[in-house]
Amino acid sequence: MTTAANHVRHAAYKPALAWFAALGAGWVFVLVTLGAFTTSIDAGMIFPDWPLSHGSINPEGWLENLAMFAEHSHRLTGMVMGLITIALAVWLWRTESRRWLRNLGWSALAIVIIQGLIGGKRVLLDSLAVPGFEMTLGQMLRIPHGILAHLYVCVLIAIAVSLSRGWLARAEPVSGALRRLGLLATVLMVVQLVIAATMRHNFAGLAIPTFPHSTADGGWLPAHWNFHVNIHFAHRVMALILTVVLVWFAAKIWRDRGASLLLRCGASVLVALLTLQILLGAHVIWQLREPHVTTAHVVVGAMLLATTFWLTWLAHRDAIEAPRAAP
Repeated sequence: MTTAANHVRHAAYKPALAWFAALGAGWVFVLVTLGAFTTSIDAGMIFPDWPLSHGSINPEGWLENLAMFAEHSHRLTGMVMGLITIALAVWLWRTESRRWLRNLGWSALAIVIIQGLIGGKRVLLDSLAVPGFEMTLGQMLRIPHGILAHLYVCVLIAIAVSLSRGWLARAEPVSGALRRLGLLATVLMVVQLVIAATMRHNFAGLAIPTFPHSTADGGWLPAHWNFHVNIHFAHRVMALILTVVLVWFAAKIWRDRGASLLLRCGASVLVALLTLQILLGAHVIWQLREPHVTTAHVVVGAMLLATTFWLTWLAHRDAIEAPRAAP
């Protein structure tokens, strides 16, 4: 048998592994939330040492001090995430017949190791100045740390979805136009992620302090330009582009004959998250980056990327499996 459908059917559904992968994909959002909140209240350097916090895994007073709680909880959650990823990679290696899926497990493990090292170096190199830049080397490392975290989310979702019962069941393929639009939407989401991380960690979130206009007198373009204004304005422009593309993507799913009920429901979730994200982005400006609102904006952004990637991954199911079909 050479068809993708038959090949996928040969990969037996493993409920324990599938649920464990789903647990990992869910736990990563706890990690993202704590990381976003830590940054929002500027608590990333509350502990100047790493991997321990004040030389301990249980530093004194961390349950009473909000900044200490945020950063230490983030570290502990990251440690748990690492253990989950190790177990998942080994489990896939020992039981999964699809080589590409086993490789995804090792990729997730590689990312989580790199993430841990970047997070540690961000602390240890915080005081190391970089000639020509306002940010220290440690502060610069916050940007790739934030970007890689979101890409890690996508890898975990790919693993969890590929182990699910629905993925292993036969399904009608969607149109090539829908798959291409999903890829475009996902790429644009990643571009927006890079812009947002650069803006956030350069403290440019209020570089344009009015919304939806860019000036107090109602102008759409900023009155002056510099790096902080440029990156903030780019974030707004990309948000407008993404609004069009994501709504188009959702509408394409709703109209596609091959789209399953799951895909159609996912498209509705996508539009709902997009609406919520726009409202949160406005309130970040209106409430002067209030930490809880800012954290929610980061987390919903991660969920929006995850949903876009999830729908795109599902749409490419046959293409993902077909090249690996065994004779």
